[in-house]
Amino acid sequence: MLTITKQQPTLDINYAAVKEKQRLTWGSGDYGRIGVTLQITGEQLCESMDLKSGESVLDIASGNGNVTLAAARRFCHVTSTDYVESLLDQSKKRAQAEGLDIEYQFADAEALPFGDSAFDNVVSTFGVMFTPNQAQSAKELLRVCKSGGKIGLVNWTPEGFVGQLFKLIGKYVAPPAGLKSPALWGTRPFIEEHFAGLASDITFRSREFVFRYCSAQHWIDLFRAYYGPVHKAFSVLDEKQAACLEQDIHQLIARFNRDQDNTMVVPSEYLEIVVQKR
Repeated sequence: MLTITKQQPTLDINYAAVKEKQRLTWGSGDYGRIGVTLQITGEQLCESMDLKSGESVLDIASGNGNVTLAAARRFCHVTSTDYVESLLDQSKKRAQAEGLDIEYQFADAEALPFGDSAFDNVVSTFGVMFTPNQAQSAKELLRVCKSGGKIGLVNWTPEGFVGQLFKLIGKYVAPPAGLKSPALWGTRPFIEEHFAGLASDITFRSREFVFRYCSAQHWIDLFRAYYGPVHKAFSVLDEKQAACLEQDIHQLIARFNRDQDNTMVVPSEYLEIVVQKR
């Protein structure tokens, strides 16, 4: 007997609605309090890309400006973009404090307001990976980068601490139906699928960022107060659910914590990618 399997319908995702919800999430709390601790990842990316003074750099979903400032410190001509105005304002204040000349522009990573091949280098650290329309944002990265230019990305991996944190939060607060995991950006197959066709070379480096906090509770308290996705997750849960999530995060931290005392020293794997465009 012939068995006919019905094809599952393709979900029609309202990307505009999803992005607006994400924008409000990242604008909640105070991401800058967390973001500044990640500065070393932006500095390392600039070194891996071997940025040269005078080159143009576009930072996409730049947040509070870690790689923006790192590139400007190397005397590059930097344009920093995000769709959360408050984060751009934080980056501007940091740049002003250092006397760095940076151009800032409100922009959607899936529809960048720049011409084709406009930049020598295009970068994003823990930013573009959260865009809902992954294929479209990958196309935009390639489109605005000139031939022979470089695209540098820093993305959390699915297996690392932050990747597992988002997986855990998803059990309590389900992501929009049909969206693919942001952590796919932290995998070689995803990058090769979306970039290899227009790349002359792709370099992958597995790295670790180490979260160093006074204790697990210290980390939870700060991320609950300031880190948008964690802040929002706790805000929509009732008291009992919030207590369960907090306990699960404690267990997750304990699984990764390499300190034997009471402090928190948790390495979180991320994938550093440098794409050389043909």
